[in-house]
Amino acid sequence: MSTDPWIWIGAFLTLMIFSFLYKDNPFYKFAEHLFVGVANGYYIAFYWHNALRPNLFEPLSAGNIIYAIPLLLGLMYFARFIPKVSWLVRIPIGFMIGWGAGLSIPAYFQAFVLKQLEGTIVIPQTFVNTTEGIWALVILIGVVCTLVYFYFSKEHKGILKPTARIGIIFIMIGFGASFGYTVMARVSLLIGRIQFLLGPWLGLIE
Repeated sequence: MSTDPWIWIGAFLTLMIFSFLYKDNPFYKFAEHLFVGVANGYYIAFYWHNALRPNLFEPLSAGNIIYAIPLLLGLMYFARFIPKVSWLVRIPIGFMIGWGAGLSIPAYFQAFVLKQLEGTIVIPQTFVNTTEGIWALVILIGVVCTLVYFYFSKEHKGILKPTARIGIIFIMIGFGASFGYTVMARVSLLIGRIQFLLGPWLGLIE
């Protein structure tokens, strides 16, 4: 078994979290609260040293008064705790939503919509490789059928009905793959913790 006290602490905290599989108990709550507290403390220190101090307070101390605007917007968040001026919090929230939408929508459009269109277009050179050509056709059929399923301006009758049904199949495949990926990620975390307990802590595996 390990003689490192930090490994013992990590092992006991891991077992405290796993104890929730039996039922909710004080050991689990202690580990949960400890994790939240440590994480918050870490991120507060991280943002102070990597964001607030170099990007706000140092420029202000150098005489860049323009940085007083983001400082004022940040302080307005604390108005939420003062009932008489709590409406001031809407200003930074509205600014963040507007800024975030303006920044993320073009990036999202480029990263997903344009890439989806690029992958949907079947280029003749693609059929030089039979496998790539087949997958290009599958992507094209999947995109078209999925779009038809979400086309609500006309009732799904005639040719639209089987096309929409195929679209549902593609949607379910996408949801299933996403769920499976999420489960695999969680299982990999569990495997990592078990390997930690059996390896560095108990020394049963290398």
